[in-house]
Amino acid sequence: MAPAKTIFTVGHSNLEAGDFLSLLARAGIEIVADVRSLPQSSRFPQFSHAALENLLRGENIAYKFFGEELGGRPDDPTAYFDDGRVNYTARRRSFAFQSGLECLLKLAQEKTVALLCAEEDPLDCHRFLMISPELAAAGSPPVHVRKDGSLETQEAVENRLLEAHGFRGVAANTLFPEARAEALEKAYELQSARAAFRVDPVRVGTLSDRSPR
Repeated sequence: MAPAKTIFTVGHSNLEAGDFLSLLARAGIEIVADVRSLPQSSRFPQFSHAALENLLRGENIAYKFFGEELGGRPDDPTAYFDDGRVNYTARRRSFAFQSGLECLLKLAQEKTVALLCAEEDPLDCHRFLMISPELAAAGSPPVHVRKDGSLETQEAVENRLLEAHGFRGVAANTLFPEARAEALEKAYELQSARAAFRVDPVRVGTLSDRSPR
């Protein structure tokens, strides 16, 4: 597979439509890959599926829905821990996730893509906690677009993650890459336990029976 262009991620947060479009324009985004499992927002209706697709079309930006493959609220009951929390590691191993990732990387060979979710800070979002490590492993570490227009590299967010969980000593430490990798894996686990979507444990077995979204 040919190298992908830089892949971006962005959280719509509470942005006005115009401000959101400005962020995309500054980063040169050509395709928005929506990785929300449920692409609806009652508080910010401009980011609901149909409204967002129309908004992007007016700016000649394509919209692709990846919520079924790369969303943080999967239908697959095997992607959940017994306590009802999404198991990001298990989900990444699934056929659906890997198929979605492959499709995303193919899109990014020709166009500049941004993964879209709701949370402003990637530390709080599955786009960083679940998807970004796989992009990095595939040789395409993403760049995260922040609300103020600044760009944060994958490494910089990982360093913030390490510091947030007491691993400041190995953040950005290139002398001991194995120690950093081990600490990073633990920090991802800790942050995922804090931020991952949860359902009532008794509902986990019924997830695959949900109505199509």
